[in-house]
Amino acid sequence: MPRRRIGFWYRFAAVICKPPLVLLLKRDWRGMENIPAEGGFITAVNHNSHIDPLAYAHFQYNTGRVPRFLAKSGLFKKGFVGAAMRGTGQIPVYRESTDALSAFRAAIEAVERGECVAFYPEGTLTRDPDGWPMTGKTGAARVALQTRCPVIPIAQWGANELLPPYSKKPRIFPRKTHRVLAGPPVDLERFYDREMTPELLKEATEAIMAAITRQLEEIRGEKAPDTPYDPRRERIEQRRKTRVQALREGIQDDDRAAAQEEGLGK
Repeated sequence: MPRRRIGFWYRFAAVICKPPLVLLLKRDWRGMENIPAEGGFITAVNHNSHIDPLAYAHFQYNTGRVPRFLAKSGLFKKGFVGAAMRGTGQIPVYRESTDALSAFRAAIEAVERGECVAFYPEGTLTRDPDGWPMTGKTGAARVALQTRCPVIPIAQWGANELLPPYSKKPRIFPRKTHRVLAGPPVDLERFYDREMTPELLKEATEAIMAAITRQLEEIRGEKAPDTPYDPRRERIEQRRKTRVQALREGIQDDDRAAAQEEGLGK
């Protein structure tokens, strides 16, 4: 299947965005040979800065296979932003859908048309204290197993040094390097022809996240934690600590009240 024409809106966005990106970030981009020359596929990318979608899109644009990002459907209805989102072929996610797979129907259709669909499987900026990928959500795995398209794991590092996670103040000097490493397709064949259960999707997602993490280990020259940061597990642990603390404070309050009553009775 031939590549989709990049089109006016994407070229317009590139004219606006590429000059500041080139000025602010040096580039160390590897693995472009792993980006399919034709046909639909998914890229699964780690997320560690509010500006890394632009930095990653710059890399992907230069491969000739522009990414179609998933975004809230409401953004497609608002004036210039909506026109740009529609014009660049970004993909609306209908979060109001009660069917998890139909929420990604546009992504499935895009892959089947031969597009590149970019997923941030973590769903948000990583909360890992050292910037490693967290546990992932199952959207990329759902689309991949439904379409059987290649899933290219992509790790990036450097945009987070320019604009750290959850920060609004960039660190412009010294000039940072945006490092990207695109790996070979994740082997998901063992998940084909099986019932798409939550357990299966979780296992496939873990395979995708492990591939991204391996790419990031190579970029950083470090070993990632054996167990990825899990926001859900951390929330449960935090609630447990809060309950324990509240229980301790309640016991202490009861002890103080008992001591006061004993003192008054003397």
